[in-house]
Amino acid sequence: MSNTKAVGVAYADPALDLAAFTAYTVATVPSASPAGQLIYVSNGKTGSPIMAFSDGTNWLRCDTATAIAAS
Repeated sequence: MSNTKAVGVAYADPALDLAAFTAYTVATVPSASPAGQLIYVSNGKTGSPIMAFSDGTNWLRCDTATAIAAS
């Protein structure tokens, strides 16, 4: 991408009209505090990729609102 200005854990690229998220694993996710964050977890859906949001305490899967898990 031509623009790699950090925006939280994502990178915005206005030229491409997209946001690319930093890839985390279950073992490397940042703190879930504060609530309202959104991340990409490469193995958070029992080994498969998933977007996750924070409730301030835990990272939760966007599809089921259950905690992310590698297995």
